[in-house]
This record gives sequence, structure tokens and C-alpha cells, in this order.
Amino acid sequence: MNSPQTQKNTSDKPSLVDYLKTWPLFLLPQHFLSSLIHRFMRIKHTGFKNLQISQFIKLFKVNMSEAEKESHSDFVDFNHFFTRQLKADARMDKTHDNELCCPVDGAISELGSINDDQLIQAKGHHFGLSDLLAGDQSLTDIFRNGKFATIYLSPRDYHRIHMPIEGSLQEMLHVPGQLFGVNNASVKTIPRLFARNERVISLFETPAGPMALIQVGAIFVSSIETVWQGVVTPPRRKEVQRWKYEEQSKLLKAQEMGRFNMGSTVVLLFAKDRIEWNEELQPNLPVQMGQLLGKISP
Repeated sequence: MNSPQTQKNTSDKPSLVDYLKTWPLFLLPQHFLSSLIHRFMRIKHTGFKNLQISQFIKLFKVNMSEAEKESHSDFVDFNHFFTRQLKADARMDKTHDNELCCPVDGAISELGSINDDQLIQAKGHHFGLSDLLAGDQSLTDIFRNGKFATIYLSPRDYHRIHMPIEGSLQEMLHVPGQLFGVNNASVKTIPRLFARNERVISLFETPAGPMALIQVGAIFVSSIETVWQGVVTPPRRKEVQRWKYEEQSKLLKAQEMGRFNMGSTVVLLFAKDRIEWNEELQPNLPVQMGQLLGKISP
């Protein structure tokens, strides 16, 4: 079996349809539309929100048998449905102490090694580690030649994010940016996509060394949250914001650390020679929270 670092997927080559899907994103008022969606998702009128939820379930074939609340009438608005809690046994950490669990439900976009400071976005597209980390050279040096994984959350997925390994929170950054879509077509056609979009970077010290968990925004992603800060965005700011956590709040493996209010992408970063990815994972492979993502290097 080819390793994730060398696996090639010919379906990653962009088509004319991919370009036709993405070019309008450059013309749309991305932040304005996302702010409208933020309000739209929080309408509490019973008939309206029930219709929203029932149509979404039907359109995206959402498996509500896993949800703690199975009826659309049990949610106060669409956003509470979208960020729904699952039943206690619906997602379990299936890993051992020296292993990493997948932090979300979704699909692998790319994973592998960081080549100096270059990460693979898709076939023919790379982007810089420094750009992803808001130009912070000290952070770039920490993760240079390390490992990365990018996981895409589709609209039907569970949208709470969990810790892949226990960690002590060190710092958080909010990086303003664009809100391009992050689906397959966008990933294949928009250069430096994840380094251009708005994102929240959470930095931890873990048994596998430094880890960055990056929540990447996208068009219609109306809000990004963490459990320690609450809603980080909105409001949307023009400058990078930083929060230091001297008390080093500790989060356990598989503990919830944040959520997307509407779907997007998670990028994980680890330092050089600290972890190895599960060789069975390949681009476009569906994953679930709690399954084996990788192992801590001896």
C-alpha cells in the first residue's frame, strides 16, 4: 500500500465544471452573505425552523438516529440542529494511549508530511505554512518538516470538534480572511485556499509535542466557537487577534474543543518526527470522530 505521503488520486485534477462552480465565489459579498446566514439559522419561529430542518434532513440524508434529539421539533432553531449533540455511544474513542483519534466526522482532503514549509492542498496546489499561521515565524519553525492532515466536513456531518490527543492549551489566534467555499471543487481550483480563508488557530502542548488545530471558515460558515472562549467569530476583525493561556487549561483526548456553525474544514499540524499517520487513510476517504488517525512516534 502506498503511504499517504505518496498516494496520488487522478480525480484531484480540476475539471471545467470545478472552475465554473468556483469562479462566482470571487464576485460574491462573502462576509455579507455569511452574516445573513448567521441570522437565518437562528430564526425561532416554530413552523419556519421545522421546515428548514426537515428539508435539510431530507436533502442531505442526515442520520438522525445518532442524535440525542431525533425530532426536528426538539430544536429551538436550525443552528441548534446543525450543531446537534450525538448520543453517548454514537461516537467512541477507539484508540490506545499512544494513538491519535480523528477529531471530526468528515472526509480526508489531504494528509502527509510538510515539505520544509509547504503543505499539499490538492494535486498541483501547495500553500505555505507561514501563510497558514498568519506569518508567525516562530510557529512556522515549530511545525516545519512536520506532519499535517486536512479534514473536510460536509453539511450532513456532525459539526462538533474533539481533541485528537490530550493537550494543554497555550494560545489561540483569530486570523481574518476570505470566505471561499472549501468543497472539492474549491480545493482543486483556488490557490492557497486554507491560507486565504478566515480561521481560528488553537495551539496545544501534547504528549506528541506541539499541536495546532485550525478551524478554517468558509462561505456561509456563520460562526466558529471554542469551548474555552465561546464564539470567536463573529464579530469579524481586520487584524490578527491573539489570546495567551498561562494557566494552561488541559483538555482530554476526545473531549469537545469547539464547533462550526455551518460546515468547513479542520487542519491538524504536528512537529517533525513526533507522529505517524495511519497508513490506511487516503484522500477522499470518509472518517468518523474517534477512529484511529495516527500514532505517536517512539
